[in-house]
Amino acid sequence: MLRLAVVLLLLANAGYYAWAHGLLQGWGLGPVSQSEPQRLEQQIQPQNLRLLPAEDGEPDNIPARPAGERAYGEGTNGERAAAPGGAPGQSAVCLQAGTFDARQAEALRQAAAQLPAGSWRLDPIPVSGRWMVYLGRFADEEAVARKRAELRALKIDYDRPGAALEPGLSLGRYSTAEGAQRALAQLSEQGVRRARVVQERGDAPAYLLRLPAVSDAQRAEAEAALRPALAGKALRPC
Repeated sequence: MLRLAVVLLLLANAGYYAWAHGLLQGWGLGPVSQSEPQRLEQQIQPQNLRLLPAEDGEPDNIPARPAGERAYGEGTNGERAAAPGGAPGQSAVCLQAGTFDARQAEALRQAAAQLPAGSWRLDPIPVSGRWMVYLGRFADEEAVARKRAELRALKIDYDRPGAALEPGLSLGRYSTAEGAQRALAQLSEQGVRRARVVQERGDAPAYLLRLPAVSDAQRAEAEAALRPALAGKALRPC
């Protein structure tokens, strides 16, 4: 019985091998073919197909833009949209200058009246007070020089205090009186004497001049009209 079982097993293995390798196709026996030769026959010169990389700077997953649709700021032929009142192809830019105090802002309003309505504006900007740890006033520049030497020996930084407080020295500027007082106490521990806290600037309104959208030609016109009132400040990109 064992010999018969071995013979049957050998015959079964041989039969499966013949079936799996298509040796019995002539009798209609064999596995179902997974190939699709008809698709290969329908291909048109597949050897000539090649993949191209996306253009530089352009993602390869952006859908095509529908016909007639323009990107923001693009003209019908792809040129940039003109600035309001400008020539075609000129792009609008935002310019600003500042800051200005109330007196300077009034001078700017008068100068800007020459420009087209709506082409400029003065934006108010809150400016908080500023306090200074101050040494001075000194009798003369020689006394200032001696004090500078003392501060260098103590490794303490100093600066000019501004024309209104000359001759003197600034040992730091602070946005709050409390911050200046804390700095003064620390400087006293480091050996600084006769320094005090002064208010360098009180709370006051300030203004920023802004021209939201101007062309190159409009910029030249604006600079010519505003130059006397700009107080030496330049129009710069926003």
